[in-house]
Amino acid sequence: MTHWIASSNRANAEVLDREHIWGVPKRNKSIMHRVKPGDTLLIYIRQEKVDDATLPSAIAGVYEVASEPYEDHTRLFLTPPHMGDEVFPYRMRVQPVAVFSEPLEFKPLIPDLKFITNKRMWSGHLRQAMRTIPEEDYQLILRRAGVEA
Repeated sequence: MTHWIASSNRANAEVLDREHIWGVPKRNKSIMHRVKPGDTLLIYIRQEKVDDATLPSAIAGVYEVASEPYEDHTRLFLTPPHMGDEVFPYRMRVQPVAVFSEPLEFKPLIPDLKFITNKRMWSGHLRQAMRTIPEEDYQLILRRAGVEA
């Protein structure tokens, strides 16, 4: 089993929670060849400005991959303005393992996460749709969220 951190905005994290489908952009097709049923996804939501408030980056929950990846061009996800007509066509079905009642703020985790090797420029480690993380980081995040693995 592989643990992944999957990067999203809040609107698409809500689609994931409602539809139990995760999708990645066309440019990330090669990642999907490595994802297998039984793998886990930690959903990382990026910092966003909403009205006058800045919502911090956070981990929203854990999902288990429940299907082989597939291709579907039906518009399901909100496309950020800078991504043009992207529909996130490379998808997989997922099942919730633990959706956190309060997202776990990400910045306090950074000093202790092994996959983030550059602690000052940490956001570069989360710019792709998905990346693998070590078991140790997965367990740390679950503990900090108060979830038993």
